[in-house]
Amino acid sequence: MSPDPVFELPAQCVTPTAAPIVIDNGSFQTRAGWAAPAAEFDSPRLLFRSVAARSRGAARSETQIGNDIPNLEPLRWLLKSQFDRNVVVNFEIQELILDYVFTHLGLSSEGSVEHPILMTEAPCNPLHCRQMMSELLFECYRVPFVSYGVDGLYSFYHNNNQRNQRPNTGIILSSGYHCSHILPVVNGRLDALNSKRVNVAGSQAASYLQRLLQLKYPGHLAAITLSRMEELLHGHSYAAVDYHEELEKWRCPEFYEREVHRIQLPFSGKVPGGCVSAEERQERRAQQLRRLQEINTRRREEKLQQDQERLDRFLAIQELLEDGLLDQFHKSLMELNMDSAEELQSYINKLQLAVEQGRLKLLQSDGGEGKMEVRFISLKCLFPLATVTDNVQNIHKTIQTSQKKCCVVAFYSTVFQPAFNMAEYHQLFVGTERLRCPEILFQPSLIGEDQMGLMETLQYVLARYTPEQQEALVSNVFLTGGNMQHPGMKERVERELLALRPFQSHFKVTMATRPGLDAWYGARDWALEHPAAAGAEGWISRQDYEEKGGEYLSEHCASNVFVPMKLAKPVPVRPAEPPAALQTLTGASAASATVTVAPAPSLSTDSADVNMAAS
Repeated sequence: MSPDPVFELPAQCVTPTAAPIVIDNGSFQTRAGWAAPAAEFDSPRLLFRSVAARSRGAARSETQIGNDIPNLEPLRWLLKSQFDRNVVVNFEIQELILDYVFTHLGLSSEGSVEHPILMTEAPCNPLHCRQMMSELLFECYRVPFVSYGVDGLYSFYHNNNQRNQRPNTGIILSSGYHCSHILPVVNGRLDALNSKRVNVAGSQAASYLQRLLQLKYPGHLAAITLSRMEELLHGHSYAAVDYHEELEKWRCPEFYEREVHRIQLPFSGKVPGGCVSAEERQERRAQQLRRLQEINTRRREEKLQQDQERLDRFLAIQELLEDGLLDQFHKSLMELNMDSAEELQSYINKLQLAVEQGRLKLLQSDGGEGKMEVRFISLKCLFPLATVTDNVQNIHKTIQTSQKKCCVVAFYSTVFQPAFNMAEYHQLFVGTERLRCPEILFQPSLIGEDQMGLMETLQYVLARYTPEQQEALVSNVFLTGGNMQHPGMKERVERELLALRPFQSHFKVTMATRPGLDAWYGARDWALEHPAAAGAEGWISRQDYEEKGGEYLSEHCASNVFVPMKLAKPVPVRPAEPPAALQTLTGASAASATVTVAPAPSLSTDSADVNMAAS
């Protein structure tokens, strides 16, 4: 992937009014652009992965975002996303992604962003998450207006506008990266009470594909990475109309050869130890022997130098004894941890012998005898049957016999053993995995998930409506989301609906024009039709934020339903009732009596009686 360019701020997005910035904040991919009527702004300017990468141990300023990450494969990256499932929870990463968006759109986010922001959020987004997002936008970037909407509803809105029809009722099947949703729309608004979520989507399918191929090819565990599996899933998978019937087709060898996809993994063409001639191996061994000889010679020289220095020191101490300097001699012996002159003499003799032997070894390694020894060692390594003590004739016989054996082995390896193809070894044959991975959307039990599939959940949602409402909902079943782009998905949903609905009932399934991008296009269409202004439908102004709180939501046709947060009000403490003796006072005594009731509820009756008596 190539890094995103830094665009200049277009003049038509600033005057006469500030154009809104549309951000489709997806859990897999972020899409951002301008909501301006010009033709050059018809598509999102930024499309990048919703992930932040930081080198392990690096500072926060060195974090890379989206397409600035050259490769997601290296282990040195510490990858983080702002999402948990489909809900934004890590607002530090969200702030970095917003900085990336504003910077590449040509805005300076140091002071403030003077453009309205339209951002997508999850269906039934928690109030706390919306509050944190509004706080980030209003407090950190000081934006004038913010609008929130659901990506599936924006896509539904956009496709209905393209077909010049605006049905008020329908049901949306939206499947993204982390979750899938079933969103019923009744009379133009989301029925949040009957909306359902299925925790199976594109990320689970990619993990399932990775697990299948790693079990199939245990020799390529490191090469079968999750990011490669995501690319393979998007480009090679399809949804089977009839899963079991399609699996039976793969039993046929002709069908397998025709439909299997061969994926080439990266590999190195050099094979360690292979395609190396006998001369090259002999030369390598000779080089290794020369290096070993140089290392041994260097070590002998270092040891000889150390022994010579110790010997010179001991001889200097012995000269002190010969000169009669006994005090200095005994002091030096104590420093060396020696007891007597005899012990010193024994060390001197050992060192003299070691120095002489070291000099002889160095002379032998430099002379012709050392070279002959190296030559015999190399022959012994090449031909184990010959020893150093063998004569020259035996060595020549061994050489001739070995050459004949090598020729025979080379002949048999050429004739009977096929050549090893490294490229074919690093190929993945993707067969039934192409349809098994998208199938988990309908059968989550394939990956061990104990929950209903997408169509079972749809049946559960439809059962909560009257038969007339069910007819209206299934007459406009809308498919959207990046995980719905698999070929055959629309046909599969139609077949499942045919089995679910009553006999001779009618339904209609529609696929989004661009399932992965229509949410952004729908948000742009809505922003152009509903300009940002104080009190406008769907827009939250800074004054609304300060008065109504960060969780406040201005509803519109593509938004969530705003449910205010209900806070339990504390029950007021009732004042303490006066004592019974006070209530029996007659008019004159009651008028002359002055009673002081203490505010503390723990006041005892005895103390109250004492105060009354004193008054």
